[in-house]
Amino acid sequence: MSKPTAKKYLQNAYKYRFLMQEIVRKNVKLQYRNSFLGIFWTFLQPLLTMIVLVFIFGTIFGKSNDGVVCYPVFLLTGRLLYEFFTQSTKRAMRSIRLSASVIKKVYVPKYIYPLANVMSNFVTFLISLLVLVVVMAFFLIKGNYPDLHLSGYIFLSVVPILILCVLSLGVGLILSVLNVFFKDIEYIYEVVCMMLFYVTPIMYKLDTLERSGINAAVLHLLKLNPLYSIIEMFRSCVLYCEMWDWKYFAYAVGSSVIILVVGLIIFYKKQDKFILHI
Repeated sequence: MSKPTAKKYLQNAYKYRFLMQEIVRKNVKLQYRNSFLGIFWTFLQPLLTMIVLVFIFGTIFGKSNDGVVCYPVFLLTGRLLYEFFTQSTKRAMRSIRLSASVIKKVYVPKYIYPLANVMSNFVTFLISLLVLVVVMAFFLIKGNYPDLHLSGYIFLSVVPILILCVLSLGVGLILSVLNVFFKDIEYIYEVVCMMLFYVTPIMYKLDTLERSGINAAVLHLLKLNPLYSIIEMFRSCVLYCEMWDWKYFAYAVGSSVIILVVGLIIFYKKQDKFILHI
């Protein structure tokens, strides 16, 4: 039997597009089904997190001489992208196991499940971006931060978001395979996500660490994190009103595409064995 081509995969994705839409719709509805505030938590949770972190770390990392235009917006831009990445990869990781009953009974291209989970989290991420709009509007009207303003570059912020989707899908595919054969990966990844929050410049700028005399090798290691380049690109468009550094763009695109290709290869090679382990 000949191996399916990329064209065949695209045809299958189009064929099962309505199923994927239903999975996305179901996931969004179920996320806050038993919550009193419902989907409003998508708006409230990042806002409350931002307020707490600004209160705790604002005096440490929010100094204007560190090049932070508006620390609450600086913090929120990093936090929102980080949250989208971690939540979408976690859901994609569990997607095959949680869909075991369907997979055993009906044929559906298995990559539909991690893809649909990343897409459903993307929907809630778009809703959470309203928090960023409200917070920026608040500080622009209040005028506390004179260097904070809007520009046409904000429309380019969709580019790092799309790159982040590619990265999330690639990591999610890899994790979904690992979770089938090694269930403890869920607990390990929780620790990884916690570490990722601190090593990714969400609360601080790398320039601050550099001035503090941190080892240059550590700085280079932190910059290898694709999330760093993506977040910096997003901040350039939204917060700094300037074009992103093209080195960040090249690295973010290159690393995300490579991870996606690796994820697709691993998923394709192992998918036929899922039925034996789920």
